[in-house]
Amino acid sequence: MPDIRNYPLLLAASAALCFASAKADRGKYLVEEVSRCQECHTPKLPDGSFDKTKWMKGAVLNIQPLEPIKGWHKTSPDLTPGSRLWTRWKEEGLLNYFKTGLTPAGKKADAPMPTYTLAPEDAEAVVEYLKSLK
Repeated sequence: MPDIRNYPLLLAASAALCFASAKADRGKYLVEEVSRCQECHTPKLPDGSFDKTKWMKGAVLNIQPLEPIKGWHKTSPDLTPGSRLWTRWKEEGLLNYFKTGLTPAGKKADAPMPTYTLAPEDAEAVVEYLKSLK
């Protein structure tokens, strides 16, 4: 017979997992369907489809300005946990970036990255989704 003294703890852990999963699902929707972040942050295969083995791992951008733009990046960063960006910015820096549009250094991201100012719950959902990526 299971020890029912642990039942409230198990219920709380299960509820926390469900909540995190729902938040990550919302983040996935915001990242993939609304903002379409994969367009710049995921490499494409020769047939034009996304390389799902490198999902959100950064890519060489296939766009460039007609005239030079100061700070223009030719590549997009890896957004998966363990990347240089996550190591430098940490979760707190990413959350703040999505809420304020400012990097941990207090600047806007360089072009062509647009400035986002998300509601706190949306920023949290996006970061929760990014944390789920391998």
